[in-house]
Amino acid sequence: MTHSKRILLVDDDVDDQVFFVDAIAEINLSIDCKIANNGLEALHHIEITPAFDFIFLDLNMPIMNGFECLTSIKKKEQYRNIPIVIFTTSKNTHDIERTKKLGASLFFTKPNNFNILCDKLKQIFESGTSTHSFVI
Repeated sequence: MTHSKRILLVDDDVDDQVFFVDAIAEINLSIDCKIANNGLEALHHIEITPAFDFIFLDLNMPIMNGFECLTSIKKKEQYRNIPIVIFTTSKNTHDIERTKKLGASLFFTKPNNFNILCDKLKQIFESGTSTHSFVI
């Protein structure tokens, strides 16, 4: 990867945040990763900072869940083209279909293995959202 990326992780679980940030640091130290603890914080982040290259969005969070956040982001013209990767523990087919219909770019079930997380993140950053499958 030759240029820096700005990403936003939206997740209320501190352990998952640390796991994700550690994986980002492992694959590329120049990636700038901001964290929001819920969908409402995410909406504030995207309005006060320069554009993000990717948003990684958990579904199950307090205050504003991932479905509500995804819907809000996709309603705003200036943010509509930011790729949103659903990053969740869910493997539920209904969740996959619902997020796809709401405009998510990819659906990524959180792995328990650090190397798998690193590999999947590399794949996302290198290919963008042009993978052959919605579920990665």
